[in-house]
Amino acid sequence: MEHAWMADYTPFTTHNNDDKNGVKMSDEEQIIATLEDYAKAYCAKDIDALMAVFDADDRISVIGTGQDELCVGRQAVKQLFLRNFNDATATQFQWDWSTVAISGNHALIGLTLIIKLTAEGELTSLPIRWTVALKKTDRWVWIHRHASTASNSQTKGKAYPSSIKMIGS
Repeated sequence: MEHAWMADYTPFTTHNNDDKNGVKMSDEEQIIATLEDYAKAYCAKDIDALMAVFDADDRISVIGTGQDELCVGRQAVKQLFLRNFNDATATQFQWDWSTVAISGNHALIGLTLIIKLTAEGELTSLPIRWTVALKKTDRWVWIHRHASTASNSQTKGKAYPSSIKMIGS
């Protein structure tokens, strides 16, 4: 993917089967468009638009990179995003590697990205890995998003970090 969505936010519209020219979008194009919807809403700190990317069902979940970021349900997910909005301002999502797998009315996206944001007055670039699970209703919606960061202590070509501490030892 060679896309980068900037904070030049235009009003949010959820994607359906047609693009702006009335041409039918493939399932994969619709799925990828949800990333754009997410990025635009996140950069604009538009919580309603961001939550519209997710299924309306209360069984959505998000796992973030923070130790306490294990959220199930719309209210918990919404509170996590509001905390994120309070702590930093994202200005750009820069998409990198991605893969999309579709099986019937469900899909997975695996991707890497860099989020450019300002936190505590400093501009930073945050490399992130995502897995997003989607289901198709009248449109593709997210039911789960998992974020992670690569371990700095893991040498390229090695299966585990160079220093593993046993839990409970």
